[in-house]
Parts: sequence; structure tokens; C-alpha cells
Amino acid sequence: MDTVPVLFQIGPFGITATVATTWGILLALGLICGLLTRHLSTENPGFPQTLAEGVVQTIEAAIAAVLPEETQRILPFVGSLWLFVATANLTGLVPGLHSPTGDLSATAALAFLVFLSVHWFGICSAGLKAYLRHYLAPNPVLLPFHLLGELSRTLALAIRLFGNIMSLEMAALLVLLVAGLLAPVPVLMLHVIEALVQAYIFGMLALIYIAGGMQSREESNSRPKGKTR
Repeated sequence: MDTVPVLFQIGPFGITATVATTWGILLALGLICGLLTRHLSTENPGFPQTLAEGVVQTIEAAIAAVLPEETQRILPFVGSLWLFVATANLTGLVPGLHSPTGDLSATAALAFLVFLSVHWFGICSAGLKAYLRHYLAPNPVLLPFHLLGELSRTLALAIRLFGNIMSLEMAALLVLLVAGLLAPVPVLMLHVIEALVQAYIFGMLALIYIAGGMQSREESNSRPKGKTR
């Protein structure tokens, strides 16, 4: 894997193309969301508002299918994650730009955010003691395996997205080099579909991990309590 070139320096920190592209995506998404929510209307929503509402409702329905009681709590994080990953995956279609998710450092950062969110939502849902207690179930001997599973799935989440996007860009480049301009449209459509599919899978895996972390509340509530007179 080639080293990502450094575009410029901010003190001792080198800003790579991945970081700059990520900042650009975040800025663009922030501006778009700000413009879309600036003039909301219930009577004449218009096409941009209708499109935005359709995207939000689609994400909300996907979350509700997994966590129906926690949809509104999970929606801001998972929805933002889906939108960012989808946009980042599609950035490779812009001439002169590469998808940030084609860089392992970017996918590792996203996977680390998912890792933190799992524990955050789990603790907020069940409480610190109940959440930590579920790592000892059904037997404290399994604690090292639970911890190893947390680390391995986070690493797999990062490598999976990175490998798929990098291979997608390389395959598209090879096809264009061999076929020239004879097959740009099929390659473009394949790139768009695969980028959206990978974003959906990444967000759905994050949602499933969060749901697993929040199940500690149900496990603690389902335990038999002492008899009362």
C-alpha cells in the first residue's frame, strides 16, 4: 500500500490528502444540512426537502427494524455515519480525488468511533455496573474472549471497508486502462452501487454492534430477583 502524500504542514502535523478530503466532505455535508433545514415547510416542502426527508425516513426505518425502542437515540449517530461513509465512498468518482475510505487510517478511525459508541450507548442504556457485568456472563472465565471479540470485530470492520473500497478503485482503474473510454458508464454504475452497498453494510454492522451492547440492559432486567414478602 502506497504512503498517502502529505499536502501541507500544520506545525508538526502533516495533513494528507485523506485528511483534507475528509474535512471537505464534513464541510460539504454540514453546509448541505444547514441549507436544507434553513427553510423547512409543511405545506410546500419542495423537492430538496422531500428528498432529504426520504433519506432520513429510510435510515430511521432501518434503525427501527433493529432497535425500535431506541430509534431516536441512535438515529443521529448511525445516520451521520451512513451519510459520511456513503459520501466518502463516492468521492473516488471525482477526478483527481480518492475515497478517504480507501485509506486504512480513515477506516480505522471510523471503526474506533463505532467501538466507542457501542460502549457509550450500552452504558447509557444499562448503567455502568450492569454493562460491565455482562462481560462476565455466563462465566467470568469468558472475559478474555469477550474482550478479544470486541477488538477483533473492530479491526475487521476497519479492514473490510478499506479492502473493499481500495479494490473497487483499483478494479475500476484497470478496466478503464484496458478498455479506455469504451466502458466508462458500466464501471461508473458499478462503482456507485458498490460504494452505496459498502456504506450500508458498514452502518448496519455498527447498528448491530450497538444493539448488542444495549442488550446488557435486557439481560440485567431478565435476571431473577430475590423473593419479597
